[in-house]
Amino acid sequence: MNAPLAGKVALVTGASRGIGKGIALVLAEQGATVYVTGRTVKEGDYYLPGTVGQTAGECDERGREAGGRGIAVACDAADEAAVAALFARVEEEQGRLDILVNNAFQLSDDLLEPKGFWEKPLSNLEMWEAGVKSNYLAAWHAAKIMVPQGSGLIVAISGYAAVTYTYGVIFGTSKSAVDRMARDMAIELEPHGVASLAIWQGLTLTEKAKDNLAKMGDKMTASITSMQGSSVEHPGRVIAALATDPEIMKRSGGEFITSELAMEYGITDVDGSVIQSARATRGSPIWKPISEVDYRGK
Repeated sequence: MNAPLAGKVALVTGASRGIGKGIALVLAEQGATVYVTGRTVKEGDYYLPGTVGQTAGECDERGREAGGRGIAVACDAADEAAVAALFARVEEEQGRLDILVNNAFQLSDDLLEPKGFWEKPLSNLEMWEAGVKSNYLAAWHAAKIMVPQGSGLIVAISGYAAVTYTYGVIFGTSKSAVDRMARDMAIELEPHGVASLAIWQGLTLTEKAKDNLAKMGDKMTASITSMQGSSVEHPGRVIAALATDPEIMKRSGGEFITSELAMEYGITDVDGSVIQSARATRGSPIWKPISEVDYRGK
């Protein structure tokens, strides 16, 4: 079996279910050893199905022929001590890290409520903790492994919310911050051969998205609900292609619409469909790859 990621080590945050799970499965299927991290350890700990152990088990099944596997690690992506222990384990057990996918995010329970930010509790700042701080923490530790080896890919999962009002102030600001973080990290990582970029997901048919559409679809923005939904594995296929692209450094620092990258790489969804870009209705990326711009303003 073709195993383009054989011998590679990946870490995917927020992989108990949803996009993170889909990405982990694809990377394992293509031969990678995947550290599956998330907070859900036992079924029932969260209202939707899925645990880190279940995802890791499915990674083993999907990766059997290609030599890929999953390793489950319970970890709160915003917990500094837990994240430090996670990366120390990866370095000790594998001696390298080739792919980091920063996917973890905490959505507030009132995300779809049509209220002003001042009417919602300050506890919603957990979206910054789990969606922005977590990216920095993981990338900080990943860079300490990738820089000495002179290679690596750090991918931030973002979306059109970075440029188009979506769900609320904290959500949009978080996505914008993640994109800028990926771009500025790329500048500092460039001399070391490590790539950093952000990919923009459109409507992804995760367990949570399906539940929200069924219960509160009428509260969601029409430009979102009208989008063609992709499977959770579609972004994983794109990330696998990025990880094996010999010219990946030319993309470092950029924001990319996942569906557009898929078209470039000739990638379809699991059912063979070609996912369409929502650029025309949802907005265009701001940050270009640093190879294409005079990013230092000289």
